[in-house]
Amino acid sequence: MAELTHPNIVGQAMTLRVKKILHVEKSLYQDVLVFESTDHGNVLVLDGAIQCVERDEFSYQEMIAHLPLASHPNPVNVLVIGGGDGGVLREVLKHPSVKSATLCDIDEAVPRVSKLYLPHMAKGYDDERVTLFIGDGFKFLEENKAKFDVIITDSSDPVGPANSLFQKPYFQLLKESLAPGGSISTQGECIWLHLPLINDLMSMSRSLFPKAEFAYTSIPTYPSGTIGFVVATLDGQRDLRTPLREIPNTRYWNPTIHRAAFQLPTFAQNVVDESLKTVVAPSGKPAKKVLLLGSGFVAQPAADYILRRTENSLTIACRNVKTAEALAAQLARPASAISVDVSDEASLDAAVKEHDLVISLIPYTFHAAVIKSAIKFKKNVVTTSYVSDAMKALEPEVIKAGITVLNEVGLDPGIDHLYAVKTIDEVHQAGGKITGFLSYCGGLPAPESADNPLGYKFSWSSRGVLLALLNSGRLYQDGQLVEIDGKDLMGHAKPYFISPAFATVCYPNRDSTTFREKYNIPEAGTVVRGTLRFQGFPAFIKALVELGFLNESPKDYLTASSTLTWNEVTAKAIGAKDASEASLLERVKALVNFENASEEQRITSGLRWIGLFSAEKITPRGNLLDTLCATLEAKMQYEKGERDMVILQHKFEIENKDGSKEVRTSTLLDFGAPVGSAGPSSMAKLVGVPCGIAVQLVLDGVIAKHGVLAPYTRDIVDPILAEVEKEGITLVEKTL
Repeated sequence: MAELTHPNIVGQAMTLRVKKILHVEKSLYQDVLVFESTDHGNVLVLDGAIQCVERDEFSYQEMIAHLPLASHPNPVNVLVIGGGDGGVLREVLKHPSVKSATLCDIDEAVPRVSKLYLPHMAKGYDDERVTLFIGDGFKFLEENKAKFDVIITDSSDPVGPANSLFQKPYFQLLKESLAPGGSISTQGECIWLHLPLINDLMSMSRSLFPKAEFAYTSIPTYPSGTIGFVVATLDGQRDLRTPLREIPNTRYWNPTIHRAAFQLPTFAQNVVDESLKTVVAPSGKPAKKVLLLGSGFVAQPAADYILRRTENSLTIACRNVKTAEALAAQLARPASAISVDVSDEASLDAAVKEHDLVISLIPYTFHAAVIKSAIKFKKNVVTTSYVSDAMKALEPEVIKAGITVLNEVGLDPGIDHLYAVKTIDEVHQAGGKITGFLSYCGGLPAPESADNPLGYKFSWSSRGVLLALLNSGRLYQDGQLVEIDGKDLMGHAKPYFISPAFATVCYPNRDSTTFREKYNIPEAGTVVRGTLRFQGFPAFIKALVELGFLNESPKDYLTASSTLTWNEVTAKAIGAKDASEASLLERVKALVNFENASEEQRITSGLRWIGLFSAEKITPRGNLLDTLCATLEAKMQYEKGERDMVILQHKFEIENKDGSKEVRTSTLLDFGAPVGSAGPSSMAKLVGVPCGIAVQLVLDGVIAKHGVLAPYTRDIVDPILAEVEKEGITLVEKTL
């Protein structure tokens, strides 16, 4: 048999002892050889290069597949380009979430021959989830846009036709064929032989994807005993290095190996780091200093986004510097931590004046003070909060100072504005009218994590969540103004269909009437913005309101020295004759207007689950609301392995120029990373990433308008929306 050589491998050789030649043919595209070796099992050789060896193939197949799949929160549709031997496909099918696996190989000979001589690798072809497509991968990608959660390219070396699979046009096609938040994995060659190529691959990947990493594995029969992988994702907040689940029946991959695969030798890491600098440090960009006030749930995704650009430096400021240091320690790049008391003008001024831009992620009541400080030193400001009256009152001074104060750039408000303004403007440009606008958003536990009586868990301030349930509502319904008192808000909750997968209810959120003007839809007879929760939540909260547990008034029996138990507090709060459960239930039934006996049983059982009838000691916080929050925070936090989700939907009732009518929807369904996986929650990502994008656009001068602003006009909406969609965050638009 002729010596096996390859033009991409110079100065070394690999020898396997041949026992028997099993198959030889020249296909339409390449020479195909299979032989049985004396010690390594059957070997597949294409155009003189070893593709797989039975003895060690699993290390390559498992790693190229499981690095992107195990780090993806829910891979459903998967594409394999190349890999006709079936090894990668076999590994893909180990993920129960995968409902469809398509393999595209240009050469029909490879699957055919592999089924005969490598049946343990090719067994996946018999799975009903699998579709085999024989044809050009480029053409297949061009015809299948925004479809796949994971795309794996199992290519041969970059020689001849395969060289195109290592070029930017191919990677651009991969990006365009991914569904929102999708990931890719490609064969990335050898750190001992191909460092210039690896640098090119990483520079190219990082110019196209929000996040790209390089990993490698050991495989004895590949050149120099190792092979690398480029792993990239549209989700800039995804932690590719951390698997989110166990995978059954692996021989090489495990969670520890997954994480370790990204730990490179120094010489290789230096090349990968250099590619990072090449992409994210635009030449000639002046250094920018950003001050981040706050370190709450959404701060890390915002901070990580800002630190992608190496000309940006970040200072995190909290009252307690240890809190700021804890956040800084979690970031992808170094950040400074300082102590700032925003209620102290001198402390705030000292921090603001040293920076180019201030992000205020602290409670909205402090934003006006931050803006006043920014006016003094002519610094730009970004917040995710609604523009308050106190903030708007500062606009003349803001304009005079020549600064930008950009607000409402999170999720709700934020992402919701982007798609509302876009669609409304498109309808108006076509000569149509918006006769009705309904928008509902909810941050919820994923169904498998919604395991308590409220069907809810806290991904942000429990106090803020509960207080929001007491806000009065104002809206337009069929041309009529409707006003709802806060204490009656939960009584107006009603079922609202988003998806057959979820039993959701909706209720109004604050004052929707102002959005007639903000969204430029004076013609709309119905304008409603509201909140989504799972069925059963409003009735439960209504009961808590009727029992007085959302009351902020100070109670002398809830001071810090209180040693009361919950049943004693409940008796005092509702006026029960004593603290026995029977007396408490009797009083609850007298105060709460239950819809029926079933609801009575469900809600009283839930009150028991909270502990309101128990002899458990309270954590006193001065009033009933905050004392209840202390208990709910302990019982309703996300546990390890649990995840949240966000549902957002706009519904546009449209009268077209020709008089015809239609209804369009824009819908977002997003799941967060499981707790403990090092990835962000959905709420943190969807608030923090748009905030980071807005900050960068202000720093770059793309958004340079002076004033107290929010994204209600296309000049602000369009650049933010373009960058948000690059992060894989997008609403699916449909006409019903």
